[in-house]
Amino acid sequence: MDILKLIDSVTHGRNGKGRDAETWLIACLGNPGREYDGTRHNAGFSAADVIAEENGCRFRTSRGSLESVFFLDGKRIVLIKPQTYMNRSGEAVAAAAKFYGIVPEHIIVIYDDINLEPGVLRIRRSGSAGGHNGMKSIISCVGTDGFPRIRIGVGAKPDAGADLAAHVLGRPGSEDREKISGAVRRAAKAFPMVMAGKIDEAQSLYCREK
Repeated sequence: MDILKLIDSVTHGRNGKGRDAETWLIACLGNPGREYDGTRHNAGFSAADVIAEENGCRFRTSRGSLESVFFLDGKRIVLIKPQTYMNRSGEAVAAAAKFYGIVPEHIIVIYDDINLEPGVLRIRRSGSAGGHNGMKSIISCVGTDGFPRIRIGVGAKPDAGADLAAHVLGRPGSEDREKISGAVRRAAKAFPMVMAGKIDEAQSLYCREK
């Protein structure tokens, strides 16, 4: 076996270490395509990029997602950016969970939330979709809402008459962009504590604007 195949075997769990490791799925939501880079709806993708960079990972296309697999704190992490577009995120999440044998309680979803002010972070053990189409899709495809989630505040549309799609697919101004970027970085730091069951501690430590 050449070195690249050996690395792939270790990373994707085709040896003892991979099979025995507790596995978590970190699903970061957004829309594929350069035209969506930097939009409010792609805050989850931004978090995935930070996590990958901090852990020296690269993404590859697999099961409807850009996927990266690495080990952290003795756990195997499957990090994905669904490429199915936001409204069908659940298809990619369910496919990855099925392939790796990941239970819903070990799925952490990171996504944008217009119900939170820009830069605000919220962490929850479970809950409804809250009107978010990506979360609606995941809950439908996974069959439960009993999984942790990290919500990145991107702010509400400017007025009641404004188009919601235009808002979430738009790019924030410089002040809001800086706040959202801070929340993205905190989300990337918070997920290991969520895996460890320290959700209240993570909420206290990371869920404030900095």
